[in-house]
Amino acid sequence: LKDPQYYFNRELSWLEFNSRVLQEALDPRTPLIERLKFTAIVSANLDEFFMVRVAALKQQLAANVSKLSADGRTPSEQLEAISKKLRPLVTKQHQHFEEVLRVEMKNNGIYLLDYLDLDSEQKNYIENYFEEKIFPVLTPLAIDPSHPFPHISNLSLNLAVLVKDPETEEELFARIKVPKVLPRFVSFPNELYKKTRHRQQQVVWTGVPLEQVIAHNLESLFPGMNIQEYHTFRVTRNTDLSVAEDEADDLLQAIEQELRKRRLGGSTVRIELHSNTPQTIQGMLAEELGLKDKDVYEVDGLLGLGDLMFFLELPVPDLKDQAWIPKIPPRLKRIDELNPEDLHWEPTKGEEFFSVIRNSDLLVHHPYHSFAATVQRFITYAAYDPKVLAIKMTLYRTTSAILTALIKAAENGKQVAVLVELKARFDEENNINWARKLEQAGVHVVYGLVGLKTHTKVILVVRKEEERIRRYVHIGTGNYNPKTARIYTDLGIFSCSEELGADLTDLFNYLTGYSRQRSYRKLLIAPVNMRDRFIFLIRREIEHCQKGKHGRIVAKMNALLDPQIMATLYEASQAGVQIDLIIRGMCSLRPGITGVSDNIRVISIIGRYLEHSRIFYFYNDGEDEVYIGSADWMSRNLDKRVEAITPIEDPHIIKDIQEILGVMLADNRQAWDLQPDGTYIQRHPLENSLEEGTQQTIMDMVAHEARF
Repeated sequence: LKDPQYYFNRELSWLEFNSRVLQEALDPRTPLIERLKFTAIVSANLDEFFMVRVAALKQQLAANVSKLSADGRTPSEQLEAISKKLRPLVTKQHQHFEEVLRVEMKNNGIYLLDYLDLDSEQKNYIENYFEEKIFPVLTPLAIDPSHPFPHISNLSLNLAVLVKDPETEEELFARIKVPKVLPRFVSFPNELYKKTRHRQQQVVWTGVPLEQVIAHNLESLFPGMNIQEYHTFRVTRNTDLSVAEDEADDLLQAIEQELRKRRLGGSTVRIELHSNTPQTIQGMLAEELGLKDKDVYEVDGLLGLGDLMFFLELPVPDLKDQAWIPKIPPRLKRIDELNPEDLHWEPTKGEEFFSVIRNSDLLVHHPYHSFAATVQRFITYAAYDPKVLAIKMTLYRTTSAILTALIKAAENGKQVAVLVELKARFDEENNINWARKLEQAGVHVVYGLVGLKTHTKVILVVRKEEERIRRYVHIGTGNYNPKTARIYTDLGIFSCSEELGADLTDLFNYLTGYSRQRSYRKLLIAPVNMRDRFIFLIRREIEHCQKGKHGRIVAKMNALLDPQIMATLYEASQAGVQIDLIIRGMCSLRPGITGVSDNIRVISIIGRYLEHSRIFYFYNDGEDEVYIGSADWMSRNLDKRVEAITPIEDPHIIKDIQEILGVMLADNRQAWDLQPDGTYIQRHPLENSLEEGTQQTIMDMVAHEARF
């Protein structure tokens, strides 16, 4: 089962995931603004892919690392395969934007114009705008023997400009950085909207890309020179942090130093430029940046499509997904029926909130359930409640709303301990700033454990009630972040279980003090007992099948890459265990191989919300066991991160989670089926082909899947 033929390459699987994301941008059923959003997401994902994954492979290649990937490829072979796989995807993305989406934007009154399309009045406005707002910010940099090639910052958009000195006839080269401090798209004022082509149509927005404004006003930057040509290019650099934690006296300072290096960027890993850029310019840029041909990506049209997020702010509700208003769980509705976003604490409301959790566990499902009316309210009420003695929680990615409540709790005299993960990728600087503010407010702040990233999502509230101390907990699958809670699907459980409270107390002692905790009452904790427990649960299903009973596993997560887990799943398939995996992103397991994985099915669901929740279901001979938590089945989650998975023991909540899994397994619109060859096939809606009784057929399907 270790044979490379049974596994997909991690990096290529990730590119397959982005192909599925791109399909949402291509799908005409998706509203226009949402299609622009998905186009932007693909670009942002690819930026991170190059900054981290491709950069790591290049480092391995430079260091002559001989270790093979799960599918038996060397770093060099992986880089070649990435280039071959990615180029058609990038071409499709840019071609679709230029030929389809820009046309649809125009048809809906959104005019992203080229500079050459402007009339004289619009050009006059742009020239004045350039002189007043853009010109003072620009710094043209000459490149010649006395001016060495400048540092090109990560993800920067640039103009390579060729000018000729009319006196000497010498051709000179210069670089201009398109400033990030200015909007990427220059908007026209309302009075110039009427200058667009279709006067009878309502115009929503009109503008032009910033780089074109600069390019058509180069004479101001090079007076007395003849502008020969200009070409836009964009650079991507290695940005992964490298911190020797065991050698760092102060982890916070060590990460700050690494962040300063990141701002400059490490080695260059990619350059993007227009396909009409002459080979002489391409070759010069590649040579100066230390790149080879396979690192050069030619595109037609607009570079940096991640900036299309700009258009999400336009007031065009008809071109967006229908707004979703998060609901309040029925058991909490009576606390504040009128305004769930009002987090003002009142004694009666606070007491009733805690009494709901005391009565029985409470499941919340974001973004369908309001984050503000559940998790955020839990923290806020705990901060103000005079009966609350202590609050402890882990923070990976968060926002000011949560941190403000924690600061208020400390000001109110409560013991507040927060583990802030400084190594949360691309949120390091934000977390450092908040850690300092929390410390200044009297919060006990710790930065995690050496060699481990703390990724778990847990809150522990200690409350004095009459003559006893009671512990309330929240254990979730997603970050404590109100913004992402609106666009990520995540689960969380509120409980006042004595055993869960005791387990979280032990976990926080492990995180903040000196502890070698090796066992927990209920929780699965990585890197302590989680891997062994999951292996046990899979093998238990194998044993049931070997005894002639039914074996069933359903697991939902973001990625499946751990070799031991995958090999054990193959063993389970061979024993007859029926396995359904809902894996949004990377999956190295190869389903449907005769005699190896023919009892394993894998789907990926890509849609309006990012499927982020982790759910694990085991049939256990009819004694269903369900778990939720923060960990994927990846080696980094099981061995190199602090993670928490909790069992769900309330039978009503188990039924709710089974229904969630059942709906996903029956999905016929956003689901993609993974094939044995590594490709994905999208399921198609039934509504266009089924006859009378369609609705009942779908409901029967969901009910069947929910029963597993």
